[in-house]
Parts: sequence; structure tokens; C-alpha cells
Amino acid sequence: MRRTTLLGVVILLAAGAGAAWYALGRPLIVQTVEARRGTAAEIVYASGIVEPARWAEVTSLVRKRIVAVCDCEGDTVPAGHLLVRLDDSEIRARLQELEARRVLAVKELQRAADLFERRVGSEQTWERAAADLAQIEASLAAVKEQANDHLITAPMAGQVLRLDAAIGEIAREGEALAWVGNPRPLQVEAEVNEEDIPRVKAGQSVLLFADAFPGEALTGTVARLTPKGDPVLKTYRVRIALPDETPLFIGMSVDANIVIREVADALVVPAAALSDGAVMTVGADGRVASVPVTVGIRGLETVEITEGLAGGEVVLVPVPEGLAPGDRVRVEARP
Repeated sequence: MRRTTLLGVVILLAAGAGAAWYALGRPLIVQTVEARRGTAAEIVYASGIVEPARWAEVTSLVRKRIVAVCDCEGDTVPAGHLLVRLDDSEIRARLQELEARRVLAVKELQRAADLFERRVGSEQTWERAAADLAQIEASLAAVKEQANDHLITAPMAGQVLRLDAAIGEIAREGEALAWVGNPRPLQVEAEVNEEDIPRVKAGQSVLLFADAFPGEALTGTVARLTPKGDPVLKTYRVRIALPDETPLFIGMSVDANIVIREVADALVVPAAALSDGAVMTVGADGRVASVPVTVGIRGLETVEITEGLAGGEVVLVPVPEGLAPGDRVRVEARP
């Protein structure tokens, strides 16, 4: 019985040793790419919002209840078109009162003038009546101007891009109720960090990426830079012109890669292949070697190799943790 037990233990130990030898001796499966020639681009990153090149935000100047909204969202309207009407009942009552006072003041002025001509009334009475009429007319003009604040109109001819008003809601002072603008051309208003802005110039090409168009690289051109930056956010505003055929919609958020410099026929590898100033290559015998390299342009996904590689080398991407030069690996096709 004891010999049988010892034999079983020996078999288990042998099996464990064999499994350990197989696991330790089995080559690590890795993914690789070939160091290749291509265009290396140095970029400055920015994020921004798509907007029309010419547009206006329409706000309310008074806090009043909304009583009418045009059914014109998406329509093209002329300048002055009524978009939203606010409750002006108090203003209209005030206008009626002043109109009535004006009629009475006109009659009083005519009566004072007739009496003055007939030498019955005094000049002071006529002057007082004229002053009263002038004061009423001034008040009437001021109230009429206030009445105009209750009519929210399009400040320019263009498309009603959005209406954020509903009957019964309270419009607050300075609150945007509508946006009117030209649907084309479009631009991206982007923010660039202050340490990057010295390298950004008008005319530079831009690659744009939007969640609405995954995998599709869209283009633009730096149109102009705002001279004064934001001292709190430490950013500068950059406007990027978009081509007329751009599929982007107004209000979409985008990531912008402003191309600062390009090098054609550069030797490039994925940025994930670089580790501590070196890349791992795989030889014909399946063993890896660490090759120190000098990096030129660093992009978001690729880096330019100026020294250390000649091109065509099989490079590990990514570099597995714990892998050492001389280790044997088995290459798996990279998706």
C-alpha cells in the first residue's frame, strides 16, 4: 500500500515537472509589425465644436413669459423675421395710457396757443403746455422701444438653426432663445494649449475626427487665430475652415490634429513599439533583440525612427511585460 502511494506521488511530481518544462519552454505568442516607410507628421492636438462661419445667437433682453413662437426652425428667414413674442400686456396698457395723455396734451397746447394769440393767456402757460407734451412724447418713445424688446426677431438673414423657446415658458435676460446663421461655410472653433500655440499658423492642414464618423479622417485648414488667449484655461482659440462638402453637422464636437510638420519617406513604427528608447525586434530564429533607436517626429499613433533601424525589421507591438532579449517568441498575425 505504501509503495503504491509513493509511486503515485512520483508520477504526479513527474507530470508536474513535465508541465512546468512545457510551460517554461513554450515560446511566448506576440504580435508584430514591419518597420516601414511612410509620412511622419508632427501634430498639435485641439478639441472644438463645428459652427457656421457667420451666425448669431438670439437672446431676450427682458424676463417675460413667452406667448408665441414661430414654426420656422430649419427655415431660411429674412432679417427682422419674428421668432418669439413675449407677453407685452403691461407695455400695451402703458402705451394706451400715454397715447391718451398725448391727445389731451396736444389739445391743451392748442388751447394755450389760441389764448396766447388772443392776448388772453400768458406765454408761460403756453410754454408749460409745450413742455408737458414734449415730456409725454419722450415717455411714449421710450415705452415703444421697450415694447420692441418683447419681439424677438432674426438679427440677420439666414437659416433658423435652432429654436429653444416654448409657449408658456419664462424667457430670462441673456438666455439664448434661437440661433440664426448661414449653413455654409462651416468652421471648427477649437482650443489650443498655450504651450502649443506658437507652432500653429494660418494655412496649416488639419485632420479632424468625430464620433459620428468613426474611422473617417476629415480635413480642414487653419483660418485664423485669436490674438488674446484665455488666462484662466490657458488656451487660445483657433478657427479651422471646413470644405463645403464636409459631412459634419453644426454643433458636433471634434478632435483636431493640426499638422505642424511633415516628413515624407520616413521610417515609422507604432508608438506602442517604443519602450525606454528602444524597440524589440524578432529575428529569423524566433528570438528577440532590443535595438536602441533615435526618435524624430512623435505622432499620436506612430513615431519616426531616424537612427537604429534600416526598414523591414519585424518589431513587437506591444512589448510584453517581462520579455528579455534572447527570449524565444512565436509571432501571431496582427489584426
